[in-house]
Amino acid sequence: MPPNILILMTDQQRPDAAGFLGNSVVRTPTLDALARDAVVFDNAYTPSPVCVPARPCIAAGKLPQTAGCLSYGDDIPAGSMTFPRVFSQHAYHTVVCGKLHHEGPDQYQGWNLRVGLDNAIGAPYVSGLINEEQKKYPPRDDWWPWKKEVQMAGPGRSLYLFRDEMAVDGACHILEQHFTPTYSSPHANKPLMLKVSLTLPHYPYLTDEKLFQYYYDRVSLFVDEQPSPHPRLSVDALPTGTELSIEEVRRATAAYYGMTEKADQLFARVVNQLKQVGQDIDDWIVVFMSDHGEMLGEHAVWMKYKFYESSVRVPFFIRWPKHFHPSHVSQNVNLCDLFSTLCDLAGFDCPQDLDSRSLEPLLEGKYENWINETISQLDDAVMIKQDSLKYIFFGDGSDEVLFDLSRDPSENRDFAKEPEYQEAIKAFRRRLSQLGYNPIVESFNGAT
Repeated sequence: MPPNILILMTDQQRPDAAGFLGNSVVRTPTLDALARDAVVFDNAYTPSPVCVPARPCIAAGKLPQTAGCLSYGDDIPAGSMTFPRVFSQHAYHTVVCGKLHHEGPDQYQGWNLRVGLDNAIGAPYVSGLINEEQKKYPPRDDWWPWKKEVQMAGPGRSLYLFRDEMAVDGACHILEQHFTPTYSSPHANKPLMLKVSLTLPHYPYLTDEKLFQYYYDRVSLFVDEQPSPHPRLSVDALPTGTELSIEEVRRATAAYYGMTEKADQLFARVVNQLKQVGQDIDDWIVVFMSDHGEMLGEHAVWMKYKFYESSVRVPFFIRWPKHFHPSHVSQNVNLCDLFSTLCDLAGFDCPQDLDSRSLEPLLEGKYENWINETISQLDDAVMIKQDSLKYIFFGDGSDEVLFDLSRDPSENRDFAKEPEYQEAIKAFRRRLSQLGYNPIVESFNGAT
């Protein structure tokens, strides 16, 4: 029988927010134990540094431009070919518990079963159904400035936690039903693909009192950060000392760490349930990832949306210890690569029109032919990372940005105008043309 697959996913988890990622403060024993026998991708990037388009693009194995969803709220078309649809077509029982964040009318996008409260059609997709009576009750806009989000941080219980607990309850029930032979287990003879997708540690920054107190004096803070001089990288900047107090930053950071530990506790329930129903987790393919990161005050900005490392780089590992030796991989990869990878590992043909590359060679320790590039896109902006160089282009005409992470891993120095990097800039512009940005690239002096 093909391998069972467990996908664990968080929302807005920083690429350094786990013990296995080198963080000595946050407690993530469940993920750390899994990672010890996994291939950990140290340079994994999201296709977009925001929940949507990131999540549908991961499912479709396509970058936002290819998938046709470049902005927040965009979704892939109904009936799109996604990796759960491929696995469903190959007789897998595909179940997702928790957040998918599809906005369109196709709320399953290939999954056989959905469990949880994240199952609603976005307003743009049902606007044609709204009549005059319904117009009397327009959607509420409860969005408030991010500054207030940080200032409200502390002990408390987010409504998202209820959703996550419900998702984990459902996942445990699915495991019991699938692996306990009864007349009510119609899929028991099928391999299982189970995705447990949490919203934690996504804001609001609220966590249990006990966890909040544990982290309050232990967290390191980004309090001496200055906004970038670049107008797009400094959007919504909240410098500590002028916009936020050190106490507010400490409370939000402590709450974020508490939510991260809470997510790990929820994953522990799933792993323990898998063992309770008689499964050997070493027989399973286990994937862990987050859809994007969290700035947490770094560079004086919060949340996501930026192409800084803490927002666009994500934690990611694949565990199948009976097939792949534990290792850390430094090559640049993208979460879109998961589609082709899972197909290869299961022995299925993969669609040809994807932006997805199989990670199987890297899982096997074969690095020599890997093209060391990854791409992320949002609205009119694109990030291209090749080796340690990260190039960021903005379609509004703002200056290009070039970070060299080998020389400045903190991303405080822009090398775009430095003479020694001009050949690299020209090469990145040519790559932009290949990606379809040609009319804008031609406006640059020396673009070729």
